[in-house]
Amino acid sequence: MVELLAPAGNYEKMVTAFKYGADAVYMAGKKFGLRAFAGNFDNEELEQAVNYAHNLGKKVYITLNILAHEGDFVDLKDYVQYLEKINVDAVLVSDIGVMDFIRQYAPKLTLHVSTQASVLNSYAIKALIKFGAKRIVLARECSLEEIKQIRANIPKEIELEAFVHGAMCISYSGRCLLSNYLTGRDSNRGQCVQACRWEYCIREKNREDEYPIQEDERGTYILNSKDLNMLEYLKDLREAGVFSFKIEGRMKSPYYVANVVNAYRRAIDNMENMTPVLLNELKQELVKTSHRKYTTGFYFGSDDKECLESSYPVQTHEFMALVIGDYDGEKVLIEMRNRFKVGDELEVLSPNNTFNKIIKIEKMVSLNGENINDAKNVQEKLYLYTNIPLKAHDILRKKI
Repeated sequence: MVELLAPAGNYEKMVTAFKYGADAVYMAGKKFGLRAFAGNFDNEELEQAVNYAHNLGKKVYITLNILAHEGDFVDLKDYVQYLEKINVDAVLVSDIGVMDFIRQYAPKLTLHVSTQASVLNSYAIKALIKFGAKRIVLARECSLEEIKQIRANIPKEIELEAFVHGAMCISYSGRCLLSNYLTGRDSNRGQCVQACRWEYCIREKNREDEYPIQEDERGTYILNSKDLNMLEYLKDLREAGVFSFKIEGRMKSPYYVANVVNAYRRAIDNMENMTPVLLNELKQELVKTSHRKYTTGFYFGSDDKECLESSYPVQTHEFMALVIGDYDGEKVLIEMRNRFKVGDELEVLSPNNTFNKIIKIEKMVSLNGENINDAKNVQEKLYLYTNIPLKAHDILRKKI
């Protein structure tokens, strides 16, 4: 048994993650997490989220993984005690001072050690256990062989979590000062502007007119990383000792969350009897949402270099509409997200059996009963007539 862990940048993305098969989500409050520009959750929303998840038999982990400054501890006591009170399933922490603080003031909280702690060996894990750690999110620099060795040298009850999909930071375990230096926004306190994604050129000091490393029509090659994709190696990760498969993406769209979680849920459920046809179908799913060229990162050593062929994310399909009501035998209520027309063909993204079915649009009607030939009003709600039994939270997409 393994856990599929998904990002939840806001409430909509959390609901989406669970609908498409996540066993648990990770999210942040308004402070102390490393994605300050995600929507995130205020205290009331956190309690609602925990209750929603627990009613489904799912789990919620809260990120507290900033590298804390002295002033951060002023408000931390009330916050961790609140998280303990609402019964969050765990908190993700990277700073040993924060770990010790939680052990003192909110001892019932379960501690997961964030990837920001750069854990690469069993000796570090044994030290972190003394602070109360129950799970370790391994540094992205770990290879599969190293994970096997780590698993063999730590107590059986300690869980290992590892990233399987999403954007990767080119700096060591995400510890970067580029954003701080260029914009004054501290990447280790959740404010990273992803300056590594900007366009750059580099020249040698004494060659004022020559730029041997620079951006061209395909992109740059020096600061960006490819996106991680371990879909076809999940069994290898499980056999190495990884319990929780983590998807990156709290800043990504609900469509991204639905698409990636759906693919990994199906891959996990079919891990023991994966066919070449299904594997290829699921691999194709992961190019239908925004991504950079894929890599297996460091899992198989350093052969798969992290340089990009393009700086810009690409995708083959676009999110056109969200299904917001269940099929009534004739039609279904949808909410427009991008423009589409009668005659267009839309593909279904769903955790159900309608997955990848094609709908040719023949009739759409407004809430007032007027025929619609062109759905062009932003987030317009309308009825789509179809014979496919769609359900709420299904997504309709179109090949670009």
